[in-house]
Amino acid sequence: MDNHFDVLIIGAGPIGLACGIASQKAGRSHIIIEKGCLVNSLYNYPLNMTFFSSSERLEIGDTPFVTTLPKPKRAEALEYYRRINGKFDLNTHLFEEVTATRKDGDLFIVSTTKGQYTAQSVIVATGFYDVPMLLNVPGEDLPKVSHYYKDPHFYANQRVVVVGASNSSVDAALETYRKGAKVTMVVRGPEIGPRVKYWVRPDIENRIALGEIDVFYQTRISEIKDESVTISTPEGMIEIGNDFVLALTGYRPNFDFLRKVGIDVPNEAPMIPVHNPQTMETNIAGLYLAGVVCGGLNTHLWFIENSRIHADIIMQHILERTSSCYVNLEEKS
Repeated sequence: MDNHFDVLIIGAGPIGLACGIASQKAGRSHIIIEKGCLVNSLYNYPLNMTFFSSSERLEIGDTPFVTTLPKPKRAEALEYYRRINGKFDLNTHLFEEVTATRKDGDLFIVSTTKGQYTAQSVIVATGFYDVPMLLNVPGEDLPKVSHYYKDPHFYANQRVVVVGASNSSVDAALETYRKGAKVTMVVRGPEIGPRVKYWVRPDIENRIALGEIDVFYQTRISEIKDESVTISTPEGMIEIGNDFVLALTGYRPNFDFLRKVGIDVPNEAPMIPVHNPQTMETNIAGLYLAGVVCGGLNTHLWFIENSRIHADIIMQHILERTSSCYVNLEEKS
């Protein structure tokens, strides 16, 4: 069957590609289905983003990731993973979205926007960058509000509110400030986030200390209007003039999709999808999780560098499971 594969992988991010490589090395046919472009989440990162990790820790397929600086940038990562995809000649189908997955006996039937496939095993490696954490305040649906940040030039000479104190929020605040924006940070906690990159923290703290970037700690947005934002501070409600809001409050896995394919997801935080960390198999035999999606709302648990091992863990279990099936068939015969 042309549309039958030993392993079907949902998501062509770095971990999805690593799963494809592991399948190939194990002699198993594979297909990787991605609803966007290759490494779609990385493509949607800010244009000038620098990774926290060194290039060696982002490597997959035993292939060196050579960069000119200790910390690679987004463009270098895109080039590296594109070359990985080509080097291993992975069977990657891009701009094709999985719409349904069901199990029929020992086979999975996977429907997409472009066709239907069957597979012995399915790996979900969909990450967590597709669904932003919403503010749930009036005006959040205004065109001036974005949950993603791409390039600072767009915000030149504008009044920009940046919500959050994570790496993405700090990067956006610093970059837009340096393009001439009047930046105000709205931070829920008492300080800049503890996981902000160590080489960036002094920069944002100095800009705040010098009054070049305004900040409101222990503050939340209450309402967003066309030309202003109302914030709730320890001193009371304040309305400030505003042109754009960058609500960079984090992202979460697509729990609706996980449940749709049959994976059990608790309703209570941290909503970690049910899976065996020793094998990465979910509550459905032959259906696996890989990468950052495994952490549920705890999106700081898994990154490329520490979830690369999922590909080999899964493939080892697939080989053990399929060899066991062959043994059982021989015993029956």
